[in-house]
Amino acid sequence: MNTTLITGASSGIGEAFARRFAALGRNVLLVARSEDKLVSLCNELGRINSIRAQYVAMDLSKPESPARLFEETERRGLVTDTLINNAGFGSMGEFTRLDSARELEMIDLNVKALVDLTYRFLGPMRARKQGTIINVASTAGFQPVPFMATYAATKAFVLSFSEALWEENRPHGVHVMALCPGVTETNFFEAAQIQKPPGRAEQTPEDVVDTALRGLARGKSHIVSGWTNLLMIESERLVPRSFVVRMAGRVLRPYFGDGNKETTGSKDTKE
Repeated sequence: MNTTLITGASSGIGEAFARRFAALGRNVLLVARSEDKLVSLCNELGRINSIRAQYVAMDLSKPESPARLFEETERRGLVTDTLINNAGFGSMGEFTRLDSARELEMIDLNVKALVDLTYRFLGPMRARKQGTIINVASTAGFQPVPFMATYAATKAFVLSFSEALWEENRPHGVHVMALCPGVTETNFFEAAQIQKPPGRAEQTPEDVVDTALRGLARGKSHIVSGWTNLLMIESERLVPRSFVVRMAGRVLRPYFGDGNKETTGSKDTKE
């Protein structure tokens, strides 16, 4: 049974993807930590859209989880023709003041789990000569971001990794794309109990999903969600990277620098 697998699907961008694909008549397998939210969402999607909505409650930051998830799809007889790697979280604050274990957990989820899942599901897609993988990166992946050092670095990895796989797999009928949203109406900043970065336009998760579908239709290797975000990224290419980093530090230092309280927030997903 052809299925769209969405990680971090219990809220935010992941939930918006689930609702959109279900509305398109696609069966979905939703993955997140919060079983109660997944049960409720699956019941709603299946009832409204007459599709099969299933879930797996799982913490993908655990090293054994990607293998377990892949094995579960095979046990259920699911053919994953679309994989949306959306699970991830971020932290903000001076790096030396953050919890090192939490920073490493972020790398495990944002990078290791994403690579593991991509590897496991990409092989069968290539064998079928058909498939789609969307890896959710971020506008933060285009430049270093002081006081979000680890988070921005993980998203830079996702962007580079996805673009490389886009080229590798074009001859094999598989489309890999990085989706790069900016500030989005999710629980990231609320969970972190911090103010949103000044001067940044905010999008809804539905806006971001619309952008992703446009990117897929155009065969893009990556797509930035929001015109203001795209203009910001393109303008940063015209000046030295050191200047971009210093400006970002100047904006964020009043919130996180010089001993201000460090914060760690979830982006969509580890629910």
